[in-house]
Amino acid sequence: MQRLTKPERFSFYFIAGALVLTGLLHLGGPIVTVLFAYFALEKLNLIKPKSKWPALVLFLIVFAALVYGLGYLVKQMVLTLPHIAENAIPLVIKWAQEHHIELPFSDYDSLKEVAMDTVKSQAQGLARFARGASSEVIRCIIAVVIAIGIFLNPHFQTHGDKTASANSLYTVSCDAIGDRMRNFYGSFATVMGAQLVISTVNTILTTIFVVAVRLPYGFVVIGATFLCGLLPIVGNLISNTIIVGIGITVSPKMAIAALVFLVIVHKLEYFLNSKIVGDRIRNPFWMTLLALILGERLMGIPGMILAPVVLNYIRVEASRLQSPSAQTPTPVPVLTADLGSRS
Repeated sequence: MQRLTKPERFSFYFIAGALVLTGLLHLGGPIVTVLFAYFALEKLNLIKPKSKWPALVLFLIVFAALVYGLGYLVKQMVLTLPHIAENAIPLVIKWAQEHHIELPFSDYDSLKEVAMDTVKSQAQGLARFARGASSEVIRCIIAVVIAIGIFLNPHFQTHGDKTASANSLYTVSCDAIGDRMRNFYGSFATVMGAQLVISTVNTILTTIFVVAVRLPYGFVVIGATFLCGLLPIVGNLISNTIIVGIGITVSPKMAIAALVFLVIVHKLEYFLNSKIVGDRIRNPFWMTLLALILGERLMGIPGMILAPVVLNYIRVEASRLQSPSAQTPTPVPVLTADLGSRS
């Protein structure tokens, strides 16, 4: 435990201000891109730690492949989701009618029309976003360049300044800000490392299920499972909805099989979350859920990614600081009477 110095207080204010500006200026996407790119560069650098250029070349190849694959996946989802809705919604309504299940709707045809129009409008909105996202793509490219620059020169040079001494307020404050940034990236690496492990396991199991039952739109299912798995808690709900919706288009039995598979996978996730996320992050479930809601309201999907990172960062920083109320009490002197002096 330690107390904060003035430069450390300034560094905390700096990080808090940067996070507020990130939300106000809608820079969550570029910040997440910087963190992901630097995280990938650090992992790829394990191949040859003494030289960073092979890792950089490999990263550029992987990055180009990911951009192409993500673009193809978004295109397929835009084309596929309306078709899935057109086939799944009527089958759900027909199955409910055959089994005399009372739904909270009196007009089945209007329900079908509204539901399909809603899904189509959402898909069209996604398509408009994809077409008009050129500025966001440029920001992400700039973010990748920033991450590469940090990777090639991770140390912020302050001692090279002839006008700043080693103990000046400028130098010490820059060092404190560097410590805060390293701790923040450490929280990101911890959270995303855990989410990547869980998402990879889910994707492998989903791939086996898709191949075994020959589920249609397998590429969309596998890609959505991996990408949605990077979002804590709510990501699985999104991917599960897609899988069950595709299963309904085949048959009710396929939908039930997909649902049973997802229940089994979720039971496995309880073990993974307790062993991986629980051991690394150690944040309460309700607090993570609240952070996700706030992050989504402030910055959308990038906010949902950053929310558990910020929460873990706060826990890490707060754990190493001394509470003002935990100060050591001053010992009270004990007065003893010298009886011999009074004799």
